[in-house]
Amino acid sequence: MKFDTPAGTNPIDRMTVVGKPTPRIDGPLKVSGKAPYAYEHHDVPGDHAYGYILGSAVAKGTIRSINTARAERAPGVLAVVTHRNAGKLGKGRMNTAHLLAGPQVEHYHQAVAVVVAESFEQARAAAALIDVDYARDGGRFDLAAAKPGAADGTGSDAPSGVGDFASAFAAAPVQLDETYTTPDQSHMMMEPHATIARWEGDRLTVWTSNQMVNWGLKDLATTLQMPAEKVRLISPYIGGGFGGKLFLRADVLMAALSARAAKRPVKVALQRPLMPNNTTHRPATIQRIRIGCTPDGKIAAIGHESWSGDLEGGEAEAATQQTKLLYAGPNRMTALRLAVLDLPEGNAMRAPGEAPGLMALEIAIDEMAEKLRMDPVAFRVLNDTQVDPEKPERPFSERNLVRCLQDGAERFGWSRRKAPGQVREGRWLVGMGVAAAFRNNINQKSGARVRLSPAGGVVVETDMTDIGTGTYTIVAQTAAEMLGVPLAKVEVRLGDSAFPVSAGSGGQWGANSSTAGVYAACVKLREQIVQKLGFGPGDAVFENGHVQVGNRSADIADAARGGELVAEDTMEYGDLAKRFQQSTFGAHFVEAAVDRYTGEARVRRMLAVCAAGRILNPTSARSQVIGAMTMGVGGALMEELAIDKRFGFFVNHDLAGYEVPVHMDIPHQEVVFLDEADDKVSPMKAKGVGELGLCGVGAAVANAVYNATGIRVREYPITLDKYLDRLGEVA
Repeated sequence: MKFDTPAGTNPIDRMTVVGKPTPRIDGPLKVSGKAPYAYEHHDVPGDHAYGYILGSAVAKGTIRSINTARAERAPGVLAVVTHRNAGKLGKGRMNTAHLLAGPQVEHYHQAVAVVVAESFEQARAAAALIDVDYARDGGRFDLAAAKPGAADGTGSDAPSGVGDFASAFAAAPVQLDETYTTPDQSHMMMEPHATIARWEGDRLTVWTSNQMVNWGLKDLATTLQMPAEKVRLISPYIGGGFGGKLFLRADVLMAALSARAAKRPVKVALQRPLMPNNTTHRPATIQRIRIGCTPDGKIAAIGHESWSGDLEGGEAEAATQQTKLLYAGPNRMTALRLAVLDLPEGNAMRAPGEAPGLMALEIAIDEMAEKLRMDPVAFRVLNDTQVDPEKPERPFSERNLVRCLQDGAERFGWSRRKAPGQVREGRWLVGMGVAAAFRNNINQKSGARVRLSPAGGVVVETDMTDIGTGTYTIVAQTAAEMLGVPLAKVEVRLGDSAFPVSAGSGGQWGANSSTAGVYAACVKLREQIVQKLGFGPGDAVFENGHVQVGNRSADIADAARGGELVAEDTMEYGDLAKRFQQSTFGAHFVEAAVDRYTGEARVRRMLAVCAAGRILNPTSARSQVIGAMTMGVGGALMEELAIDKRFGFFVNHDLAGYEVPVHMDIPHQEVVFLDEADDKVSPMKAKGVGELGLCGVGAAVANAVYNATGIRVREYPITLDKYLDRLGEVA
């Protein structure tokens, strides 16, 4: 099915199942421990061995020699795999660095060997016996030092502009020119990267934790240089990804190589200290923002430049993309610049681009509002636009940013906000902050297969994944709505490359795209059902387990009396996304308090108002947003990968040293979804919300801390050492 015209009225609009707050259908399996995660497929036949990965001890250099003799003689060891005996390997399209080092080392903790043994403990002990001699090369590990040599982005990342930014900014009566920095950050998901691999002849099956099944399968086949049709990837449950499991990682490759060497199934899980350096992370940014305004608050010029680093062949963190679309202004300039660094691979982390970009932009917007003596909400509303500012002929499909800001301000009690440093409660300085939320909508081609049994049961099969987002439930809701059956009659099977290729979970495209694929398959199945029942032409109504066309009605199960009916289709997209700018919007409001003696900052209240198309399941959507808001607090106040700039590695590479918010850090969180159905994006009229909930949160916290203290910090995370020496002036 092709979606190339705006959606008219369709069965989803009935909203008898879709749109209802529905508990996760996979919830009982998870709370009872029966949902098998990657390391827990105990039903896989064969006697498992265990693999333990040894990471490189240098960030850049060459392996001069590697001696595995002692490890191979250690108790229980079945095999040791290094670049010397792994065979010829390729590199996946989505990988910047090779997953197995040798002889060249590209980054710290890049895998250099895997030991296979009868037990995990034996494999770990033997890995310590491997002797690797490195020739260390000088590396580049400091973004600020590498900034002068950074290169302009190319393609979609190339510098862009409209009008004459430089002249308009120079002539603007009110100007802002500030630099903001965001640090390297780690996904730090609870479930580590883990894989079980099994060979059957020349066919390979991996049970793994991967957000994008088809991407992972193709890149694994490319890396092993074998036909993709001989690889099967299974990933039904994922314990968190946040973008860190979008791509093939070392656990999958090393499990496959281990299983081939040991001639039996092998389990490999990346030990926690390897994850920040061995896998991907969100790159640090340095962002310069310039805004020029007229005295009445209209933006005349806006410029946003961002510098980030990555390995050779990597890409820049797209921190300027929201600035192209969020506010009006006739003269505009954005530029991304990439410095080559020898740190571990930088890549997607929840809301890549917009998350760090809005952390800077939305502080700058507040700073400009203050220069203009305007309320920050009013300044944002004044500079709203209903068209793409760089292409005015291109309207937004739906844009309700103003409603988000105004509704949020009323709900939050924004009118009670005072000037910076003016509100005190005992030893606490209290303030409010706001930030706009923005994330582009992306549609991805997505397929599904739907089966109807003679008993009237419905089975949905797609390689779509559920990373804790509620995919099982919204897919079931879609099929139940389309076929008019109770939710309990729908079984959903996900995360298997044997199923039709879906959108996968990433980029905030998963919910809308995957359910649209299910919609397409259900349309085909509805046609089969009507034909099998011998009904004539007319609009078919599917409800309560029955089909009605005109004055004729039958049980849906009657259509499958002669045998199971199966329908498969894929939703593809036309050019609507080119004709209409498709984005999601929101507003974040935060109340924060800062101890005027110790500098401790506490978030007290949080509100998110979101406009993200039709909300398919308010219960799971709210969970996504409050989880994102929690991550935003971490990004604002504590999360940072500390770099050893001498040796090129992230020092705090575990959950003891990398701080994330805990329950006591997070206050009451309120989430509001505006009633919106966007007919330009898909038949579901939905968009996405899992990343929107993070966008802007960090800046809202930063702006609240400023409003509480009157002290502006432009370097994230906003830790007390960055403002404690100035608190004495306001205490």
